[in-house]
Amino acid sequence: MENLLPKEAYKKALKEGPSDFTREIACQDPQWAYQYALYVDQAPRDDTRATACKDPECAYIYARYVDQCPRDDTRAVACQDPYYAYLYALYVDKGPRDDTRQAACQDPYYAYLYALEVDQAPRDDTRQAACQDPYYAYLYARYVDKGPRDDTRAAAWVDERWGREYEQYFHLGSFSS
Repeated sequence: MENLLPKEAYKKALKEGPSDFTREIACQDPQWAYQYALYVDQAPRDDTRATACKDPECAYIYARYVDQCPRDDTRAVACQDPYYAYLYALYVDKGPRDDTRQAACQDPYYAYLYALEVDQAPRDDTRQAACQDPYYAYLYARYVDKGPRDDTRAAAWVDERWGREYEQYFHLGSFSS
């Protein structure tokens, strides 16, 4: 028997076609299991998906490009990372869900993007998460709320630069440069 690394097993399968032997070796690594499913099997399988679900990025790309549909198992793993939760909602679920939103709200940037691109509307939970960073509080007010609010204004003022931008954009005060 050959002693192959996951990448080598994947390359062998590309040349010779799928086999249980090369798939089992490729399934030792989430990235190579995903590649195997996409380019060798050209179809989803429980074994390659299970391995891909050991990593948030691989779970997301498996759902998007191999399954080509949302699944609870891939979503749950993608939700372990705010970035992949946001991408999952945007490109796999193609709409908002409480679980992906909650995961995205673990990071102010992805909370802002989730509100802007997935919810396409303001919400208290995404706003509160975005307000953890002055810059994203400002962007949230400008592009999601599309107007000033006391909470986003106070959050923007944690950094004078974004507080001033906020005031200037919404014409809330005058100050000298």
